[in-house]
Amino acid sequence: MNTTAIAPLDVAALRRQFPALAREIDGRPAIFLDGPGGSQVPASVIAAMVAYLQGSNANLGGAFATSAESDAVYAAARAAAADLTGSLPEEIAFGANMTTLNFQLAHAVARTLTAGDEVVVTELDHDGNVSPWLRVAEDRGLVVRTAPLRVGDGTLDMDAFEALLGPRTKVVAFTLASNALGTKPDARRMIDAAHRVGALAWADAVHYAPHGRIDRAGLGLDVVVCSPYKFFGPHLGLAAIRHDLAVSWPADRVRPADEEPAGHRFETGTQSHEALTGFVAAVDYLASLGEGETRAARLDSAYERIVAHEEALTLHALARLTAVPGLQLYGIADPARVSERTPTFSFTIEEHAPRAISETLGAQGIFTWDGNYYALNAIRALGLEASGGAVRAGFLHYTTVAEVDRLVDALDRIAAV
Repeated sequence: MNTTAIAPLDVAALRRQFPALAREIDGRPAIFLDGPGGSQVPASVIAAMVAYLQGSNANLGGAFATSAESDAVYAAARAAAADLTGSLPEEIAFGANMTTLNFQLAHAVARTLTAGDEVVVTELDHDGNVSPWLRVAEDRGLVVRTAPLRVGDGTLDMDAFEALLGPRTKVVAFTLASNALGTKPDARRMIDAAHRVGALAWADAVHYAPHGRIDRAGLGLDVVVCSPYKFFGPHLGLAAIRHDLAVSWPADRVRPADEEPAGHRFETGTQSHEALTGFVAAVDYLASLGEGETRAARLDSAYERIVAHEEALTLHALARLTAVPGLQLYGIADPARVSERTPTFSFTIEEHAPRAISETLGAQGIFTWDGNYYALNAIRALGLEASGGAVRAGFLHYTTVAEVDRLVDALDRIAAV
């Protein structure tokens, strides 16, 4: 846990910026622990999207005011994405969601490979960074190898991962944080291993983005993809692609758009301008939680505060969850290793189906998820897929200790039945 003195988040104040958090179920405040599937949004994001639709709604490139304003939205969104991901504005591509973008980018890269080339994925990943590689492997005669999970603590077997890499490895696709278990693998080690064999380091930051600072260039990532609706923005996807790769990969484009630069080449058709506007507001909201002269510096500071708050929540949750009778927690449970995970908890309770647990919690206004959350390889590796997967409760920076306690109190009652 980070012990450096950091000004704490004013959680009560920031919660007031989220209209959804005022919702009640049967007279009790709702608790949004479904964040790994999608976060709530602050009022500033909602207002920005409404304002765009009310006053600036137009297509790009026109010789009139609303079109010029829409052009400015794109420029602002690329600048915000660059600050968020540690990239250049021209390296950014937007799309409907991360999975759609990842399929598109995987197909582009595959067209530069030859039969027998290899892609390494992991059992820790969301299927959005696995299935695109399986599909292009079928099309192009590629080989996909899968790095295994350590079932005991839900971490990646790094030695086994490195043993899979070789001279034919062209892409190493991995997650910065597991959406099922919260595990944060050793990204630096994985990136270095990929580059040693001349492979691309390709990271899914969807689950990581609300919890930790992304730095594509600083880490040496070649591609990073994420989804703003997981970090307090609208439904949207974005990718940051190393510039020399973005300009060289084949892109499927309509002919008048052939000359688009760098990452923009992978944006097919008209994007959601209102979502891009909301995305900028979401990044600005995150930056408002920190301090500094530039937005990037404020984001650095904000994420330090977010990490400190979430690690404290994680320690509290681990102490309480591990004391619930019959509850099996999957992933890192050692409080000394709190920095190796996000505040995302998957668990089962003896003699209670995951769906039934989530239904019981939902009726009490506690929103959790159940199943495999598209982390299919991980849930299969844990032997849970046939029995309905697991229950997942995910905390975000607006989660309070009182909400954690209310969750665990409810689980204690379920376990006692």
